This record gives sequence, structure tokens and C-alpha cells, in this order.
Amino acid sequence: MSVLKPFVALMLGLMWPGISAQASGPGQPARLVQCADCHSPDSPRLSADYPLLAGQPKTFLENQMIMIREGLREIPIKKGIFDNVSDQEIISIAQHFSIQKIGASRTPKDIALYTRGEKIAKELLCGTCHLPNYAGRDQMPRLAGQHESYLLNTMRKFRNNQAVGRDTIMAASLYGVHEDDLRAMAHYFSQLDR
Repeated sequence: MSVLKPFVALMLGLMWPGISAQASGPGQPARLVQCADCHSPDSPRLSADYPLLAGQPKTFLENQMIMIREGLREIPIKKGIFDNVSDQEIISIAQHFSIQKIGASRTPKDIALYTRGEKIAKELLCGTCHLPNYAGRDQMPRLAGQHESYLLNTMRKFRNNQAVGRDTIMAASLYGVHEDDLRAMAHYFSQLDR
């Protein structure tokens, strides 16, 4: 069985470039390949409904994984995945994703929607916390380059006060924002840094 582990990591690395060197190296968590399967930019299983973790701030990733592990942030699909995961594993996983490149956008740019989203994001002062380039920092997530549908669904949850275990400042910031404005911002953020 122990002979199989490096082989599986190697094969997954050949299918998804960039994973093998980090996922099979000494001290890297075995769980990294499982995370990369859904959240890595070059994974064929990456869905637009899953968050892209590449380039996210390390502290943000660590905080989110700990909140999921401790049951403070419930994500049904993640139920049990972080059970008994050590802090060191979480740190290693966060480090891996924080240095990954985002990759190409999977949706074409709509100039009108992009321009409208840029205007609304500035009016709502999104760059104050997420930085003017929306790359995120510390515990604030990167918005630039995130999947459009994931951003839209997340912003809806914040606006509707349904983002359990998430930052309440965002609920206040997006309260009352029209659906069309959320769509425009999601498109704008998703197209950045491509």
C-alpha cells in the first residue's frame, strides 16, 4: 500500500501538471491531491460552482479550512473531509494553493457587463478590504479571477444573510444590492488578472 501512494501522486501529477511536485514531496499532506481534484485551476473536474483556490491569501485559506473543520462554517459537500486534519496539514494545503497561478478564464468577456461591474465595485468600495486589484489579503479572499457563478452565488448568500459562518461585514455591504448589479460585479471580478 505504501508503494502505491507515490505512484498515485505521480499519475495524478501527470494528469494535472503542477500537483505532483507539491503533492508527493516530503511533508506535503496526502489530502492535497483530494483538494486539488476540485479546486486546482488545471483540474478537469473543476466546476464553476466550486471556488478556485489558486492565488488565495494563505491566511484566508487557513481560516476557512479551520472553520470548516471546527463546524463553524457548514458546507454539506465538505462534511467530514477535514475531520482529524492537523493544523500543519491545513498550513501545507493553504501554502500550496496560495502560490498557484489562476489560469485562463472559462467565460468570454462582456465589455458592457464588465464596465458596469467595475463601476459598482468602486461605488461599494470593494477594493478597500480586497485591495484595489481585488487580489485579497490576509483574511480577505481574492476576488480577481474567481469563477463567475461561484462569486454570484456567494454574493447572493451574503446579500440574503444566508452565508452562515462567513464574514458579517459582507452581509451588510451587499444588503439591498440589486441582482443585476451582483451579476455585473461577479463578471467583472472573474475577468480580472487573466
